[in-house]
Amino acid sequence: MNPKNQAKMEAHTKTNKESTRAARGEHPALKRQSHDNKKNGAFSARIKELLEKGVESIYPDKSYLEKLLESDKKLTVYQGFDPTADTLHIGSSVGLIKLKQFQDLGHHVVFLIGDYTAMIGDPDKRTVRKQLTYEQVIKNCKNYQAQASKILNFSGKNPVQLKYNSEWLSKLTFKDTLELLTNFTVQRILERDLFEQRIKSGNPLYLHEFMYPVMQAYDSLVMNVDGEIGGNDQTFNMLTGRDLMAKMKNKEKFVLTMKLLEDPSGKKMGKTEGNMITLNNSPKDMFGKIMSWPDTMIALGFELCTNYSMDEVAEIKEKLTNQKTNPRDLKAELAKEIITCYHSKAEADKAEQEFNRIFRDKNTPTNMEKVFIMNIEYDLPELMVSAQLVPSKSEAKRLIEQGGVTLDNKKITDWKNKIKPRNGDILKIGKRKFARLIIK
Repeated sequence: MNPKNQAKMEAHTKTNKESTRAARGEHPALKRQSHDNKKNGAFSARIKELLEKGVESIYPDKSYLEKLLESDKKLTVYQGFDPTADTLHIGSSVGLIKLKQFQDLGHHVVFLIGDYTAMIGDPDKRTVRKQLTYEQVIKNCKNYQAQASKILNFSGKNPVQLKYNSEWLSKLTFKDTLELLTNFTVQRILERDLFEQRIKSGNPLYLHEFMYPVMQAYDSLVMNVDGEIGGNDQTFNMLTGRDLMAKMKNKEKFVLTMKLLEDPSGKKMGKTEGNMITLNNSPKDMFGKIMSWPDTMIALGFELCTNYSMDEVAEIKEKLTNQKTNPRDLKAELAKEIITCYHSKAEADKAEQEFNRIFRDKNTPTNMEKVFIMNIEYDLPELMVSAQLVPSKSEAKRLIEQGGVTLDNKKITDWKNKIKPRNGDILKIGKRKFARLIIK
């Protein structure tokens, strides 16, 4: 890249550099705290937790990051969150908890909203993502900071900095982009496994999808970070940024990849798979969804989604090997711990009591949705859709055929039969959804 264009691209980093220097210089107490903690060994224990809890890999290696953390250098670390949905989810909390560990050690943390990258969307291994408008993206992320603040501190002595990557990506000219692309080869981009899968399966692979890892790499360059955090499914993108930092700044950027919150089949508990627990879910919904997790996810849930130490997680694993332990009790403990983080302990206790009322004691919920109907016969799938109890008739039919729908405690198995509910009848869909039918 010629010096003129390189200077133009790096000009976008000026403001960030100045704010970073200011943040590092205005809190000398952080340095004193670092030295004090080293004396009593607490500092080393916290570093050990940061390097191990929920971590899958560290680049270039664990010892490199460990030495950085043991030094007095204040690192700039970030994670990007694309607002492709209108809420963060429990999978997002894995990275947030790790960022909080860096923040607690006095490092500078950036919470980056990928409002520009979200318009492309991180490529999927099956098919091209539907592109979002900028208006949709901005609407989606309006509550992201409020949700992230349940874990991160955006105020105080060492506040997390909120950034949007449209600040620099929207300013790139076509000439700038061409110059940036001279740092990447097609062979390197095609090394990403999902691109290989798309080609082998014969599914279209569009040129704009190649730009996603380039855009994410440019984020690191502009912010001049020391490190990046993300799920292990983001390894390629983060390492692309690491390569770009080395080429253009001669700087070693560390990459810390986190384990994914996955079910036994390997599906992420996230937006794409549609099985996510959102951070704006009610305590009741959170509790019910977590209790539906397979037992094999209990220890992983404690490691990734709570503030339990690795020693405490080891105790959970030990309990799970004991035949006298009821996994349900540990799962309830996990659910309450997570709900307490995003709501309160009182709400967590209340959610457990309500769950037990319904599933252990076989009672109906104390509060349930009311659906107003006429005193006529109904096509049940149509009623379920119109009452917004299910997203589609096909889903309603599937649930009925599988025996997942009851009316007044009587299972309905033939969706073709008409029903005529009585006033006050309870319609139960699946294990956790209840509605009381009220005749107008």
